[in-house]
Amino acid sequence: MEKQQIYKHVDHTQLKPYATWEEIEKVCEEAIRYQTASVCIPPCYVRRVNRKYGEQLTICTVVGFPLGYSVTAAKLAEVQQAIEDGASEIDMVVNISDVKNGDFDKVEQEIITLKRECQNRILKVIVETCYLTEEEKIALCKAVTNAGADYIKTSTGFGTDGAVKTDIALFKEHIGDAVRIKAAGGIRSRQDLEDFLTLGCDRLGTSSAVSILEGVK
Repeated sequence: MEKQQIYKHVDHTQLKPYATWEEIEKVCEEAIRYQTASVCIPPCYVRRVNRKYGEQLTICTVVGFPLGYSVTAAKLAEVQQAIEDGASEIDMVVNISDVKNGDFDKVEQEIITLKRECQNRILKVIVETCYLTEEEKIALCKAVTNAGADYIKTSTGFGTDGAVKTDIALFKEHIGDAVRIKAAGGIRSRQDLEDFLTLGCDRLGTSSAVSILEGVK
């Protein structure tokens, strides 16, 4: 698989809680140089990145991150601010407590609310698979589909595990035709990058793509 074919599916990510502006600039300039699908950065940097780089790259940010148990009104405010600041893609974390309580109607309604605010912008729904049973994963596939989200995403990268290849097959079986898959967390080799794309992922969330593909630290 050619490098550029891989890069166009990568959300080049810098979400460390102590990320500096210098680190954010580095990841943005790499995203522009290698033409990644987007750059995924903390909300506090979205406006500054948009002012400096403008239309040179696609800005993705996170909402309810990384734990997901913010109330819907708080997540909605985060989405509104992110859009105002210049984000065109939003990666939200579901309320995993609601999932564990079996309240999938509430989960679905929250996704609907945020997708309505995103309008034509991309909404990716992080379900954090490491905490879920197979039945919960299937129920979330249905909730994400019914709510009209654009992607189901495996992981935040801050949980107990990241993307698992068996979950991609499970997602493919249970999501609707309009929903795409993003794998994130634990992608550490070129083989991982290629395997997840071959399995059917449309996006890969990783901070390591450039170091993997270009051989630089």
